[in-house]
Amino acid sequence: MAYMSQDGYDKMVAELKRLESVERPKASAAIAEAADKGDLSENSEYDAAKEAQAHLEDKINQLKLSISEAKIVDVSRLSTDAVQILSKVQMTNLANNAKMTYTIVSESEANLREGKISIKTPIAQGLLNKKVGDEVEIKIPRGTLKLRIDNISID
Repeated sequence: MAYMSQDGYDKMVAELKRLESVERPKASAAIAEAADKGDLSENSEYDAAKEAQAHLEDKINQLKLSISEAKIVDVSRLSTDAVQILSKVQMTNLANNAKMTYTIVSESEANLREGKISIKTPIAQGLLNKKVGDEVEIKIPRGTLKLRIDNISID
């Protein structure tokens, strides 16, 4: 089971619809076009089209599984008392006084450019259940981060 926002769930459903209604017919057309070119035993275009279709079907099946296991979090019931999934955490790196803001989301919603980190990352794991003012040390591959939680909010 994966906890996620309604927005993240809606994006996954939209992506699944796009893959099934747009990409799947394209893949079938590519296979048919390659098959029309003759002998299938030595047709690399046909083999490539079949492989692309297999990757697409795998992606569709993964999305269907994620959607079926999704548990949408009711943000109106979340608290800002402590860090949890869907918390937006503003913090200070105590080593260099750099300010950082991350929202903790499900793996499928993670997007570093948008400041969304997976709940499974070391930083998110180190922040869970901590409160404003807490100072935490989090082991990451490059060493240890020392962070102070400045604010917790829910978007």
